Parts: sequence; C-alpha cells; structure tokens
Amino acid sequence: VQLQASGGGLVQPGGSLRLSCAASENILSINIMGWYRQAPGKQRELVARITRDGSTNYADSVKGRFTISRDIAKNAVHLQMNSLRPEDTAVYFCNGDRGWYVYWGQGTQVTVSS
Repeated sequence: VQLQASGGGLVQPGGSLRLSCAASENILSINIMGWYRQAPGKQRELVARITRDGSTNYADSVKGRFTISRDIAKNAVHLQMNSLRPEDTAVYFCNGDRGWYVYWGQGTQVTVSS
C-alpha cells in the first residue's frame, strides 16, 4: 500500500488546516488508518486513528480540536485540524496498520507560527 499525504503548510495560531492521505488500495482492507506526528527532538506520537468499523481515537492533546474522517470511495483519510497551536508544529505522517504490517506515507510539514 502506498500512502500519499498532503495539506501541510504554515498557519497562524488559532488557524486551521486539513491534511489528506490518499491510499493506493481500498482503505477498508486496512485495519487502522491513522495520523502520527513528530516534532524536532521528539518521538513520533499518535495523533488520531480510525478503525475499519469507523471508531476513532485521539491523543488527549488534540481532542476537541482535530477530527479524523475518511472517504471510502476515494480511499482517503483526512485530518481536520482547528484551533492550531504552536505546539502542534511537527511533521505529520499518514499510517496504515494491517496488523501484520504497517505502512507509512511521507510526512507533511505543519508549522504553526505567527
């Protein structure tokens, strides 16, 4: 599976961005689709994920601000990010977990700064 992330950029604090992840295969064939992020000098961390049955989970730091969704027809997963904060600055990665194998897309940079 190939995962192509897009939508990153520079935004002011309080602003919004929408990240997209396009998968080369049916996303329902993948157990869990998720977004991770890695800030400079920090470990990669889970931001949000959505399971095959549509259940969602979020990191505590983004609850109420970020929303993960999917477009099954387009094999895409999106991350709507609102009320962005400087601490959200990181490279964001799309992830697909089949249980026996994990796929990673290339990262997309999100910078929150005034």
